Amino acid sequence: MTKYIIQKTDSLKSSLDSHRPFPDHVVKQLRDYYRIGLTYTSNAIEGNTLTESETKVVIEDGLTIGGKSLREHYEVLGHAKAYDYIYSLLDREITEEDVLLLHKLFFEQIDSENAGRYRQRNVIITGTDYLPPDYHEVPELMKKCLENLNGIDKDKHPLELASDLHAEFEAIHPFIDGNGRIGRLLLSILTMKNGYCPVIIPPIRRAEYITAMQKSNKGDLITLRIFILSVIYEEMKSLKKVVESLVK
Repeated sequence: MTKYIIQKTDSLKSSLDSHRPFPDHVVKQLRDYYRIGLTYTSNAIEGNTLTESETKVVIEDGLTIGGKSLREHYEVLGHAKAYDYIYSLLDREITEEDVLLLHKLFFEQIDSENAGRYRQRNVIITGTDYLPPDYHEVPELMKKCLENLNGIDKDKHPLELASDLHAEFEAIHPFIDGNGRIGRLLLSILTMKNGYCPVIIPPIRRAEYITAMQKSNKGDLITLRIFILSVIYEEMKSLKKVVESLVK
């Protein structure tokens, strides 16, 4: 199953590669497009009720949306800042400082005390029986996670590796809050480093994603791989159409 999806995805990547390097105007439009798309979908998965069009208004026009909470606005603005930072990480190794800064950029207006620092207490994840590691273990586990993020596993396709590393990060659950959004940004960094699209998980597939994540916590990485690969494949199809329309 994964081999078949990978083959189809790599075929799309080959088509896109024929247009690289993309013209500057294409790069800018894609970057702006994914700032909205990633921010909206990643926040929606966590329960943020701002629509995609409202997310765009908050980010690009600096306006507030009536009836929506301050936290929801801060989540949008913080995620957009963290998204902008990921482009500085595409051509170098990801450090612990980078991960902490990503979290600080996202979380600072929501909880300045805990923004940019690992959790200082044990937590539970609602809706699951999985218990994240003791908070004392987080720094060492993150050190190993970063070694894996920056390493190369020749036995796995880059997209399979990205999915497995996403599972590893989420299992550590290093922050008091915002783990899903930072984890999905790191996932997109890994796919983009290898020439694929960012990973946009449609809110309509939220339950599927959560189920796959819960299974990964119990040692089943295949379900999450298949899910992530299917999401990337669909987005690669969309990206191919967009790029071909822009480079004409």
